[in-house]
Amino acid sequence: MDNQTEYINALINLHCGLNRQGPGDDEFSRFILSQLPVLPPKPRIADLGCGTGVATLLLAKYYHSQVIAVDFSSDFIQELEIKAKQAGLEDLITAIHGDMAKLDWPPASVDLLWSEGAIYNLGFKDGLQLWYPLISPHGIAVISEMSWFLEDVPEPVTQYWQASYPTMGTEAENIETATRCGFKVLATYKLPSHCWWYNYYQPVRERFKEIESTPINQSVISEMEEEMRLFESFSDFYGYTFYVLQKGVK
Repeated sequence: MDNQTEYINALINLHCGLNRQGPGDDEFSRFILSQLPVLPPKPRIADLGCGTGVATLLLAKYYHSQVIAVDFSSDFIQELEIKAKQAGLEDLITAIHGDMAKLDWPPASVDLLWSEGAIYNLGFKDGLQLWYPLISPHGIAVISEMSWFLEDVPEPVTQYWQASYPTMGTEAENIETATRCGFKVLATYKLPSHCWWYNYYQPVRERFKEIESTPINQSVISEMEEEMRLFESFSDFYGYTFYVLQKGVK
């Protein structure tokens, strides 16, 4: 097992059992859903990079419709299947262990594509280009992406994100990218910073105490702690923006 695989496995292990594998908020997501254009009856929904399925469950409940959820982690997918059964939603949810960059679905087979905190694995532009054909004409994509909010970003933040996500763009740059990829940008919504702390960082901190103290786990914890320290001081400068996109007809 190479170091990168070992690190990813440790990162997955850290997030197993948590409600969220990244920042987010159910109430915030429901607000966004309430603002979307009317979708077809029983819309075809996909949740890409679903983690253990917090958004998947919300989408299935909100629309009472089928949701296909995809994640590269078999551990997360197994957790989602358990949660779906516990919630009585197993008939509405299809959980797939797979690569969201290699979906062999028919063109125009998704009316609502949802993806929280996952497109960075592909890159914003590449992800939009890959997923565009899957979305039905005038269908909707709701995608959260790390974004710069302000200019003149302090050097410690710039250095950290240049190493962690060098292609991170401003909101204006991401809007332009989405437009060039064929989408109409209907709205953008910044995820409030308290959603990072209460729904993600605090549970992760509690999880630090539970996992085995190994060199690779300590490496993951140290990186997470650095991320938290930066966000605590500089959250005005960056964070997640939800981009609400509608597919144009080329």
